[in-house]
Amino acid sequence: MKKNLIFVIAGSVLAIIILYFIFSPGAPGVGSDIIVPVKSGPFTVEITTTGELKAQRSQQVMGPMRAMQFRINQITIEKMVDEGTVVKEGEFIASLDKSELFGRVADTQTNLDQELAQYEQVQLDTALKLRQQRDNILNLEYNVEEQQLVLEQSKYEPPATIKQNEFNYQKSVRDLEQARENYKIMIKQEQARMAERAARLREVQQEYSQMQELLKEFTIIAPQDGMVIYVTNWNGSKVAEGSQISAWNPVVATLPDLTSMESITYVNEVDIRKVKAGQQVTIGLDAFPEKTLTGQVSKVANVGQQRPNSDAKVFEVLILVNESDPLLRPAMTTSNAIIAEKLENVLFVPLEAIHVQNDSINYVHLSNGTKQEVKLGLSNSNDVVIEMGLDQGDNVYLSMPNWGDGVAVNLLDELNGTRNQDKLAAPVAEDVTSEPGRDRPSRGGASGNAPRN
Repeated sequence: MKKNLIFVIAGSVLAIIILYFIFSPGAPGVGSDIIVPVKSGPFTVEITTTGELKAQRSQQVMGPMRAMQFRINQITIEKMVDEGTVVKEGEFIASLDKSELFGRVADTQTNLDQELAQYEQVQLDTALKLRQQRDNILNLEYNVEEQQLVLEQSKYEPPATIKQNEFNYQKSVRDLEQARENYKIMIKQEQARMAERAARLREVQQEYSQMQELLKEFTIIAPQDGMVIYVTNWNGSKVAEGSQISAWNPVVATLPDLTSMESITYVNEVDIRKVKAGQQVTIGLDAFPEKTLTGQVSKVANVGQQRPNSDAKVFEVLILVNESDPLLRPAMTTSNAIIAEKLENVLFVPLEAIHVQNDSINYVHLSNGTKQEVKLGLSNSNDVVIEMGLDQGDNVYLSMPNWGDGVAVNLLDELNGTRNQDKLAAPVAEDVTSEPGRDRPSRGGASGNAPRN
């Protein structure tokens, strides 16, 4: 019994010791220290942003453009297709309330009838007046001939009689000439009166014709192929059935051209210097994670802006989508990876492997038990380029090894790039990712060269 008890106690103690060595944070042989090789090959610096799809070209769908001309200021939408409907050119989009315009048309129809009646009345009056004047001229011509005949027959009469007949003949000639002149003036007067009535009639006829054409505009059809996107009112609500549109700005919807899309995104002011027109972009869609598109930066804003609910200044960047896909819709969320820099054959390590000493020395822990200063180059969200200090085939620790505190840093000879064996007294090392405010590679995206060059 005692021997068994001793064996149990000894076994328990041994088990505790074994467990202690296995799970102790500093125990050798434990897999808590991760060692990775120095990578070589192409290195890409990407700026990752979130964007929103938008049609590169779109056309506004307008309501009646001349409604104000007929004293119509607000128009109610009676019926409309659902937003997002894909329509062809000439297909129905919406219909507007015509009741107010019908009242204007009825009034104009009455005016047109009145003007037409007055025009016909003036025509009849003119024809009658001119006919009477022509009859008067004809009678005066007969009178001239009669007086001439009387004068010729009175040549054997007393001189006084002959003189009187001459006066009568001359008077008849003057009356005839005056009547002819009056006839010419009357023609001009009646022509002017007819022109005035005709102008009024044409004006009313034109107004009536324009109203008939305007009635057709109250049925809105698609001016081109596209997807119907209704406009947003001043209060943030979308145009819908029962809404009113203003005659000052009768925009009902827009028809984006879905064959040519672009992503609108915003880049932080820290990274905007790296973004240039023509850079290639890899585009992902939140709605279709399995799809990957390509694009190209088409425009970079020159002036920054402050977005709502954000303290950082950003710059608008337009990315043209190279592919055309029927699944693409305006306002879809995109993830954009802008390729800012691409190096073909360089050495690089994970950002976690870089540590900083004295705020100026960037170094790594090599698998051979040494601490080596490195010169950093470009970095992205995961890795950083090593310009000097490491060779292909080296292995580095991702975390701080337990032997690192008492080892000095091998400094670089920046003239020839070789490792220098001069030692630097090694205080407690600091993790590059542990303290804010250190001058170190950025973990939030692409960055420039590291602090020490």
